[in-house]
Amino acid sequence: MTYYQQPDFNTYPDKNKKRLKQVAVLILILLIAGYSAFRLGSAFNTIEVNNETTFWQKFVSILSFNTAEPIDKNYVMPNKEENRFDILLLGIRGEDGPDAKDAGPLLADTIMVVSYDKISKKASLVSLPRDLYVKIKKNKNDKINTAYEYGVYGGGGLNFTKELISKITGVYIDKAVVINFSSFEKIIDEIGGIDIALAKPFEESGQWGYEFKLPAGVNHLNGQNALYYARSRYSSSDFDRSRRQQQVIFAIKDKLANLNFWSNPVKTITALNTLRGNIDTDLNIWNTGDLLNMAKEINDSAKITKHVISTENLVYESRENNAYILLPVGDNFDQIKNFFKNLNQEITAPSPTP
Repeated sequence: MTYYQQPDFNTYPDKNKKRLKQVAVLILILLIAGYSAFRLGSAFNTIEVNNETTFWQKFVSILSFNTAEPIDKNYVMPNKEENRFDILLLGIRGEDGPDAKDAGPLLADTIMVVSYDKISKKASLVSLPRDLYVKIKKNKNDKINTAYEYGVYGGGGLNFTKELISKITGVYIDKAVVINFSSFEKIIDEIGGIDIALAKPFEESGQWGYEFKLPAGVNHLNGQNALYYARSRYSSSDFDRSRRQQQVIFAIKDKLANLNFWSNPVKTITALNTLRGNIDTDLNIWNTGDLLNMAKEINDSAKITKHVISTENLVYESRENNAYILLPVGDNFDQIKNFFKNLNQEITAPSPTP
């Protein structure tokens, strides 16, 4: 006997199944293409002039659906260290500088880090070259002396610069002081000038509109002459200028020590507040303990060392878009970070890699 089998209306013929699969695949392809086109359009609308990412790199990154920016190991924010106190010092031209209009009032001519180790009780002063080429922000590289300008105009303020220097040096910058050169002159004039000892005569004939000269021996400089001596670079180099800037900083330190200025950190903060209009700093009364300890060690010349990062040790010369720049040896900041990490321990000058 033959029985009639009821058909299953919940199933489709194989032909229909095949069509459905084809439609599903087509829809998926269209969704991916549409999403990619949207992402690609958005990406190109935000490309900056200095972005060196190629079209295919961007296309592959879009199709990966990975929106998170990869971590750049060169720019990792270090943790704060309880046994260190690091202060960033920046010297900028300021609005009333003689070359501010042409060169930029917020560009830094002086970039220094004062590092104090609370255990070894040693301190160091390190000058960073202003032409060091770094990643200022995503897809934007520039010289390090533009960092403060980017921070001010970009809304990050002083913290933007502190974080960038922290990432480059590998040490947490606790506080920062930014001073324009007119304030620099005022400070030196207010303490009665400084004394600079020269082993040989110094001359700068092309920068200040007249021939600026200092003879060998001890020179007593007022604010303007000290500024000219510290900023002159046409007759030498930026690295030599960094050494002269350190010499002026130490001359100011010696004069303040003679005036017992360091014995009263409250007076130091008061002086900074007096010049507040020309100084940007996040130092406050709560930092007086660290400042007092640092000042005691700074007064002991045997416990503080001076270093200049230059082409003789940790950077090398290059060019970018026909502009002179400096790049870190090894094309990463590992050696610079290692140098800063070991500051005030068994202190040695930075040396180049063979």
